[in-house]
Amino acid sequence: MNLKQMLEQSAKRYAGKTAVAMGEQRLTYAQLDEASNKVANALVGMGVSKGDRVAILLPNSPEFVTIYFGVVKIGSIAVPLDIRYKMDELTSLFDDFQPKVLVSESPTLETIVPALSRFSYIEHVIDLSGEYKGQFLSYQEIMSASSAPIAEVELEPEDIAHIAYSSGPTIHPRGVVLSHQALVREAAISGEGFQQTDKDIVVLFALPMHHAFGLVVVLLTAVSKGSTVIMLPGLSIDSLLEVIERERATIFMGVPFVHTLIVNAIGAEGIKHDLSSLRLWGTAGAAMPADISQKLRQHFGLDTVDFWGMTESAAHVTCQSLDGAGKPGSVGKALPGWKLKIVDSNGRALPPNQPGEIIVRGPIMKGYYTNPQATAEAIKDGWLYTGDIGKVDEEGDLFLIGRSKEVIIVKGQNVYPSDIEEVLYTHPKVAEAAVVGIPDEIRGETIRAIISLKEGEVATEQEIKHFCREHMADYKVPRQVGFMDSLPKTAAGKIDKEELK
Repeated sequence: MNLKQMLEQSAKRYAGKTAVAMGEQRLTYAQLDEASNKVANALVGMGVSKGDRVAILLPNSPEFVTIYFGVVKIGSIAVPLDIRYKMDELTSLFDDFQPKVLVSESPTLETIVPALSRFSYIEHVIDLSGEYKGQFLSYQEIMSASSAPIAEVELEPEDIAHIAYSSGPTIHPRGVVLSHQALVREAAISGEGFQQTDKDIVVLFALPMHHAFGLVVVLLTAVSKGSTVIMLPGLSIDSLLEVIERERATIFMGVPFVHTLIVNAIGAEGIKHDLSSLRLWGTAGAAMPADISQKLRQHFGLDTVDFWGMTESAAHVTCQSLDGAGKPGSVGKALPGWKLKIVDSNGRALPPNQPGEIIVRGPIMKGYYTNPQATAEAIKDGWLYTGDIGKVDEEGDLFLIGRSKEVIIVKGQNVYPSDIEEVLYTHPKVAEAAVVGIPDEIRGETIRAIISLKEGEVATEQEIKHFCREHMADYKVPRQVGFMDSLPKTAAGKIDKEELK
């Protein structure tokens, strides 16, 4: 099965049921299928064909979902991107996957349009805001002018559906290539693991759909099972709890940072909403603090369900039992359809309770886009080497210990220090720079940059932060900046980050 067939199947089974909603806007499964056909036909009319890349630079919305399915239905490749990226980051990404079409809206387009001539491969722009009439095709024009019946396109299960850049470096991008088959299989596995049905109502909050958590774990899983997705913009905890109560939502999932905000809000204002409809409270993206889980249980009588995965595995690989019997500190067992092993540095399997690298086998990525060397390093004999360190007990429960890759997790978002360091080294006053993660009770980790200035130069923390904000997404900007005359080095002459920490 491919993604086109998955949506069509749900549209037949659950035609009049709400598929996605945001505020007053609601799309049934039949309407979503029809609207995405119109997008598909419009793209074909632009000359977009199988294998062409379409950049989707949009916030969460029903239109995002419609466009995503319209792209994949004709065999072209959807590339959702973070709207917080700055022009330097977007330039690096665009040059990597060279989109034929860009879908965006104001104010994001205001930054891109002056530089559009730089990207000769972008032949068409679709504008959702309608502010560039006469210059670009608007989404409203597509919906009013395009036909709903779709021309049949031969789609193979292993055809590429999606390239994801959400969790990797953007200065030297690594696009995770995901096939139709991997996404459809993972959506089904995810739904079975959550015991999800067409009766479920899932709230999508603070999980952008350019990321696997929001797109695959929430949206595609819901489409696979005929569930309803309620999208909520912003970061208002009171609005979130009010929506759960009003919609009688059954599933809510988020990163630990959001769970911490919920606990803090309840601690300050008390419980003002009835959340008794919830049956599943899931968490992933970073380690969940034990005290937060305990307080959520006290407040709502629900055990949080931890699960673990990564973009390269399409979404999650493991999941705790839904009955609250999950072991403290564990992220559960491998779901049906997945195999998991712990190996040493030579790739040899380790016995229970022995820490090593986690490798997995299942609906993994096809590889990194146009990067065969990185692909060969990550996939060996069909196994994905995750770079995460963990151990498995005698009963098959996985416990995460750390990371072999250098990465900082901020509010569940992976940040690569090398991204920030490369930007810092372009500052004319910076001689040396190192970026490290500092433990943070609410965010998981915060980013600290330590800088050595060139001889005779003077700079302030505010100056460095301002420079970073101009060149990178806001979540990568160091929260703290420190200065040293020179940075400590290892015996090999490299900057010693452990000493800096």
